[in-house]
Amino acid sequence: MSDQLHPDIERIILSEQDIREIVRRLGAEISVDYEGKNPLIVTVLRGAFVFTADLMRAITVPCTVDFMAVSSYGDGTKSSGVVRIVKDLDTQIEGRHVIIAEDILDSGLTLSYLMRLLRARHPASIRICAFSVKDVPGKKPAVAATYVGTHVPDSFIVGYGLDFAERYRNLPYVGVLKPEVYS
Repeated sequence: MSDQLHPDIERIILSEQDIREIVRRLGAEISVDYEGKNPLIVTVLRGAFVFTADLMRAITVPCTVDFMAVSSYGDGTKSSGVVRIVKDLDTQIEGRHVIIAEDILDSGLTLSYLMRLLRARHPASIRICAFSVKDVPGKKPAVAATYVGTHVPDSFIVGYGLDFAERYRNLPYVGVLKPEVYS
């Protein structure tokens, strides 16, 4: 699929080529840092699964993957910060080097909760690899990522796993959704 613009997309901010380069760079950084450590990549479903699949192929050291699913209670557009685990890890993480793969780091509230939950399980280390960090003027995320792919504007973005109402995850690029679509 090409970077052909979907009719609901205002503009493309990251092309397929941009995404490939970001993932390659992140995979190389992780490979150097985790030489000989066999990290566990933890993916929070659903958005980050596309990024995680590509990231794992870009990591050259042995690694494994597991998945979590969470639900944040709120009014549908904003998280209340109350998180419920819908699907927990199948892997024991005690003594393991854990990397949480995230598609977008926005407020960081859910990720902050997950970090506390996973630290209580005594991993050897735990870090965050965020494909993108949303730049919100005057706000910093509740947690910081060790590995950051790119920064994105404070817009409603979709594609490459990011969705609106479970749509647009399959776009091969990251684009800004037209306001009339979600208003």
